[in-house]
Amino acid sequence: MHKTIGQINDRIRDGSARVVTAEEMPAIVAELGEEKALKEVDVVTTGTFGAMCSSGAFLNFGHAEPPIRMERIWLNNVEAYGGLAAVDTYIGATQESDTQGKEYGGAHVIEDLISGKTVELRASSRGTDCYPRRTLTTELALENLNQAVMCNPRNAYQRYNAATNTTDRVLNTYMGTLLPGNGNITYSGAGLLNPLSNDPKLRLIGSGVPIFLCGGPGIVVGEGTQHSPAGGFGTLMVTGDLKQMSQEYLRAATMTGYGVTMYVGLGIPLPVLDLDVVRATAVRDEDISVDIMDYGVPSRNRPSLRKVTYAELRSGAVELNGEEIRTSSLSSFRRARQVAAELKQWVESGKMTLALPTRPIDPAKQNRPMHQTKSSPKVLEIMDKKVVSVGEDEEITTAAKKLLKGETNHLPVINSGKVLVGIVTTFDISKAVANPGKAHLVRDIMKTKVITTTPDEAVDIAIQKLEKNNISALPVIDEKSHVVGILTAMNLGKLVGGRWLK
Repeated sequence: MHKTIGQINDRIRDGSARVVTAEEMPAIVAELGEEKALKEVDVVTTGTFGAMCSSGAFLNFGHAEPPIRMERIWLNNVEAYGGLAAVDTYIGATQESDTQGKEYGGAHVIEDLISGKTVELRASSRGTDCYPRRTLTTELALENLNQAVMCNPRNAYQRYNAATNTTDRVLNTYMGTLLPGNGNITYSGAGLLNPLSNDPKLRLIGSGVPIFLCGGPGIVVGEGTQHSPAGGFGTLMVTGDLKQMSQEYLRAATMTGYGVTMYVGLGIPLPVLDLDVVRATAVRDEDISVDIMDYGVPSRNRPSLRKVTYAELRSGAVELNGEEIRTSSLSSFRRARQVAAELKQWVESGKMTLALPTRPIDPAKQNRPMHQTKSSPKVLEIMDKKVVSVGEDEEITTAAKKLLKGETNHLPVINSGKVLVGIVTTFDISKAVANPGKAHLVRDIMKTKVITTTPDEAVDIAIQKLEKNNISALPVIDEKSHVVGILTAMNLGKLVGGRWLK
């Protein structure tokens, strides 16, 4: 048995269609069986509500008098793209305010417009014969715009890996604040409610399919950027009319220490055409697994600490290395449930009928990393390989003499096995000399918590360590913690504008 999209739409129009949410479908299939569920259910509605950084809106302001070709554009001091036509722009959700920084950005501008507030438009131009005006400042509301079209390049992630942090310091990431020592696990996604989890082969979702987008009707444009369904990480590019959207399903936010993002409510109604659709929409949180990734490793290829299901993540705690670690969601399952429920009402009332894709999305595509013609510089390439060190049992005066030679301001401290155990600086020696009698050996004044780097670490990561810890040097150690070099702020002078000084 199978049904056609025409039959299902006829039932929607005459009010006889049976519509359920993706959260309800597994129990229905378990109770009735697959064939009876196919007879009984016509449409399954899905929903998700999470941070979607790759979002934004095209805006058309209309022509001013005298006219201006806007080359630089700001909305509430958030810069928008000026490379379109004279009075068009694209404002990205993550673009930050020139005056408020991470506290306000493009997402806040979009939310302000949807909520009925006015925003300040500022624009500048060099002026041309047909567009003589050079500057413009005005207040605009959403109703004053000719078009306000949300176009989100990447939304509705099929699933998203969870995050933890094995380092000894707090990390601020797009996965939220990660506590040191695996202090917490964060995750995102609606699990069994997610549209792409209910159509993993992308039979029903593709270009032209109608959707619920931020409280208004929208449409799937096609595959999203970084679309990688072969690994279970499909994405969608979507669009909709900002003027029909609701603040209830669109919220600006700031990730502490990271930046601005935008929470997007998105749902897709799926026609139950055959048994394959029934099986796909009966997916449970227990069936959807992700990896817990170590965000303490500053690399694209972060290690996975273990696999875990959405059911485990949503339980509130996950076992990792023999310990129970609390989990927390960055997305709202409650609001995703609300999206699916409202979309259900739309379909039941005939407000939305369904369509199959006019152009399918590739279900086997694999996302690729960036093609880099030049590798990122490594610490090995700019570090000082001639390292002056001192033993932990040596006299402070010995360390002072080494520092007085002027070759370095930092002395790595090693033990009898040549292993790094601490560091002393000119300042440490000066304090010890100013207070004679309190300390005699290097071990008495050295700092034992040493921030280090390795020869193969990217220079950018090493610079970040220097900045975050407010220090000016990093001992470079090998896999056995032997000191093989030192990286100082002076070494970084070898990098000018991204090029090497030969």
